[in-house]
Amino acid sequence: MFEKANKTPPRPQAEETPLNRNAPSTAATPAKPKAPSLIGPGLCIQGNVAGEAEVQIDGLVRGDVRVGKLSLGPQGRIEGSVVAVVAEIRGHVKGPMKARQVRLYGTARVEGDIAHEQLAMETGAVFEGRSVRLPKPESDAPAAIPSAPAVSSAA
Repeated sequence: MFEKANKTPPRPQAEETPLNRNAPSTAATPAKPKAPSLIGPGLCIQGNVAGEAEVQIDGLVRGDVRVGKLSLGPQGRIEGSVVAVVAEIRGHVKGPMKARQVRLYGTARVEGDIAHEQLAMETGAVFEGRSVRLPKPESDAPAAIPSAPAVSSAA
C-alpha cells in the first residue's frame, strides 16, 4: 500500500539523448582543430621551424619556416625563407616566401620574392621583391614524366 516513490527519473542511455541521437559514431568524427603553436613576443628561435600545423609567430625566428598555416603577428619577424599553404603576414619577413595563399596586412613588411597562387595586400603593406604566380595544380592532368638529361661528350 505504501511504496516509496522514486523521485529521480531513470537516466536515458547515451544513444537516446537528443544531442547524441543523430551524431555520427566516434570513429567517423573528424578531429578537432588544434590551437596554433605560438612563438611569443620576446622569444628568439635560431634554427628552422617545420611542421604541418598552424604556427603563430609573435617573436623572432632566424631560420627557415615551413608550416601548414603561418600567422605572423605585427611584432613578429622572420629572417629566412617561408614555405606554407596559407601565410597571413602582419610583421616583417626578410627572405623569400612560397605559399598558395598570401595575405599582407597593413602592418606587413616583406623583403624578398613571393611565389603564390593568390596574393592580397592591404593599404600600408610594404613589399620589396618580385611577385611570381604559381600555376594552380591540375588534378585532371597526368603527371609529367621527367626526361633523362642529355649527355654530351666533348672530345
